[in-house]
Amino acid sequence: MDGLQVGREWRSAPRRMTRERMRWYCDAHDTVIRNDGKFHIAPPNIHNSDEFAHGQGLPAIIADGMISTNWIYGFVLDTFGQTFLQRGALRTKYVRPVYQDQPVITCARVKELQGEACVLEVWCEDNTGQVLTVGEATVYPEAHDAR
Repeated sequence: MDGLQVGREWRSAPRRMTRERMRWYCDAHDTVIRNDGKFHIAPPNIHNSDEFAHGQGLPAIIADGMISTNWIYGFVLDTFGQTFLQRGALRTKYVRPVYQDQPVITCARVKELQGEACVLEVWCEDNTGQVLTVGEATVYPEAHDAR
């Protein structure tokens, strides 16, 4: 684990949470659940309908939490390589909603080194530094993997 030390941090470039991306997750979820070979449009919910979101006390639609989890997953995979797929682990918790057009930055920091394992704090934050999603990942980097 050359080059890895407690406190080392990685940050992605900001990605904008688009309405299309938010909608795609809703529809993909319903399509996969039905599993009938057809594309399905999700019924109104807090992720795709402003009116429904307002009715639930939200100021606007919010992104499905799995989007930020997937962004963290992809970021860790890109940073630490294929061993993450084979031996790694990821847990996340959503602490604040992500709104349409909000910039999201994915981050990871070495929390501790345990033999071959590297435990990371992972999170998504907005462009003001407000944390949106938190979690922990365990990776088993090879010397050349951590970019």
